[in-house]
Amino acid sequence: MHHAVEKILVSQEDIVRRCKELGKQISEDYRKCGETPYLVALLKGSIPFLAELSKHIDLDVCLDFMDVSSYEGTESIGDIKINKDLDGSVKGLSILLVEDIIDTGRTLKEVTTLLRNKGAKDVKVVSLLDKPTRRVVEIEADYVGFEIPNEFVIGFGLDFDQKFRNLPFVGILKREFYE
Repeated sequence: MHHAVEKILVSQEDIVRRCKELGKQISEDYRKCGETPYLVALLKGSIPFLAELSKHIDLDVCLDFMDVSSYEGTESIGDIKINKDLDGSVKGLSILLVEDIIDTGRTLKEVTTLLRNKGAKDVKVVSLLDKPTRRVVEIEADYVGFEIPNEFVIGFGLDFDQKFRNLPFVGILKREFYE
């Protein structure tokens, strides 16, 4: 186990297994409605999840990236900043927003509203992790990998001060790193 990790919450094996299940469900749902999912990944944390999940979606997909931020250290500040917008128009597209974690829900709420305002036909959300006890706005993902407790987590894309994203699992960060 990594020196910064107190406990592993979700193993690499569990992540791969769940991505296979999510990929199958997403494929079935989009095939039923006859839409091509336009995957919009939120940088930087969702990249490992996007890479694993997309291998298991048995459809042609399009993809783009947005870079939005709402965190300083360990706390969501509630102010959404768009650092990188989409490269193209989403007008008339069925968006599947790929997120690493839903915490307060503020970022996700703002981004889904923005995409709808840009003319997206539909906006669905897939998130690797969901922390519902921290929610301050009403929003839910359409697809969730794992529901987790209110702990500061790192790994598989999730960071603390831009470190630990490359861990192959999701673990609880030792308090000594942020207290």
